[in-house]
Amino acid sequence: MKYTLFSFPAAAVAIGLLAGSPASAQVVTNAAQAQSGTYNVEPSHTQVGFSVLHFGFTNYLGVFSNVSGTLTLDTKNPASSKLSVTIPVESVQTTSAKLNDELKGDQWFDAAKFPNATFESTSVRITGRNDAIVTGNLTLHGVTKPETLKVHFIGAGVNALDKKYTTGFEATGTIKRSDFGVKMYVPYVSDDVHLRIAGAFERQD
Repeated sequence: MKYTLFSFPAAAVAIGLLAGSPASAQVVTNAAQAQSGTYNVEPSHTQVGFSVLHFGFTNYLGVFSNVSGTLTLDTKNPASSKLSVTIPVESVQTTSAKLNDELKGDQWFDAAKFPNATFESTSVRITGRNDAIVTGNLTLHGVTKPETLKVHFIGAGVNALDKKYTTGFEATGTIKRSDFGVKMYVPYVSDDVHLRIAGAFERQD
């Protein structure tokens, strides 16, 4: 059975979570208490958000979705954890349908020629109880460059709706799009692209 946002079962779960039900007690907010293992990206709740300064007037936002990939999480030895994700460029969305089409075209991301962006971690450095610096190789528009993300652990536990063990993170970083050959309208549309990523992962073993 599928539930809508305002269906009774979903609402009941939400009220229970707010009230401090057993489901909420299963969520841990200390990264060391999360379960180690192999995780797959949960695409419905994973978003790769980006923003650019548009002609000096606004920080214009967009998002990529339908992300796939794996996380190998080792909470006893976090530095050995690994992340690999694939982002379909065709999924790009803004508030302008015309711009969406332009971004997919050959003057921007050229989704027909370079359908995916990928990130493969190469190192994880712990900087706090729930924080780490993750360095890896980002491939975008056919170009691969090392990039760094600041990653913050949000929480982990059994999802009250689908009963799957889930862990979630937020990551932020900044890249220069010209480094990847995406130079359209620089500097009027900023070269710096700010990333804000919501990552949800479901344990597989």
